[in-house]
Amino acid sequence: MQREKPHHTPRERHAEIRVWNAEDWYWEDIVVGTQIRSIRRTLSEGESMQFNALVLDMHPYVADDIFATQEGVFGKRLVAGAMVFSVGLGLVATNCVNAFSYGYDRLRFIGPVFIGDTLYTIKTDLEKGPKNAEMGLYRSSYEVFKNQGELVLYCEHLQIVKYRIPPNA
Repeated sequence: MQREKPHHTPRERHAEIRVWNAEDWYWEDIVVGTQIRSIRRTLSEGESMQFNALVLDMHPYVADDIFATQEGVFGKRLVAGAMVFSVGLGLVATNCVNAFSYGYDRLRFIGPVFIGDTLYTIKTDLEKGPKNAEMGLYRSSYEVFKNQGELVLYCEHLQIVKYRIPPNA
């Protein structure tokens, strides 16, 4: 198969094309009990140190290999909990254009995560209810696992989500 010229999408059509990795679900579309599981992601030393530098976390457990291996209680360097939280949530981020983060509850670091560990996340839709005239409130859990299924982080995410049809419309 041979093309004479490259494909060119006219500028006036750009807005009509679905945005990749963005969703447009509404509060009414949330089904309590629905679960999704992410792909897996292995954490490297380089990205761990980049994260530490970005957030200015140079605690000896995450940044000092000599301390972590010789004096630390785990015998090796940890990945910063804030990074585990960020990666764990990012693995199941939906980028819904109608949902907005309202906060997080019950955040717990349950087990250590080390450089080279592989994470994956299971998100469960727990409950939903009204928030105001334009938006509902919805709670989901994030369980972040490492390697072969060891739970390392748990939290609950509260989001406000637009109604498709407001209750009093």
